[in-house]
Amino acid sequence: MKPLACLIAAGALISPASAHSEVLQSDASGFVVHGEADVETPLAETWAMLVQPSLYWSDAHSWSGDVANMSLSPVAGGCFCEAIPGNEVRPDGSVEHMRVVMAAPYRQLTMRGSLGPLLTEALTGTLTVQLEDYYGGTRITWDYLVGGYARFDLTELAPAVDGVIAEQMNALADRLGRVREE
Repeated sequence: MKPLACLIAAGALISPASAHSEVLQSDASGFVVHGEADVETPLAETWAMLVQPSLYWSDAHSWSGDVANMSLSPVAGGCFCEAIPGNEVRPDGSVEHMRVVMAAPYRQLTMRGSLGPLLTEALTGTLTVQLEDYYGGTRITWDYLVGGYARFDLTELAPAVDGVIAEQMNALADRLGRVREE
């Protein structure tokens, strides 16, 4: 199955997100997905986990199949990258998922790049994750804006991308101790 078809199929299988997540806008030129989750941990602990995607990202949404190969350097110009181990037939490789454009510890991480199968299209995305103190814990808010040209309908892809981003953010929130709504 091609990467785009896999993403759409995966998005269809993801159960409704525990965190509030939605497609805010979508048209032929791009889309915006947004979500939020509240966690019990303070800002410093939340930031420390956020900048270590290998602790919460899904193996299924990596190029190597193992999130242990992911790293993120939380400074402007830093890379959210992944090593792709080689074998006896092919050498080691790597992929840049996103590039950090703003790192404000305990407050905001903004990265630009095209995740998953968006990488091979003339698209770019900006993912902004904001953290704010919330009753002794942290409110995590994310927005992923994607735009450009693609060889497929972006309006059909938006819900799948929303599901994949929400899956990663839900895993982060679960690891940090999600605040359950009553």
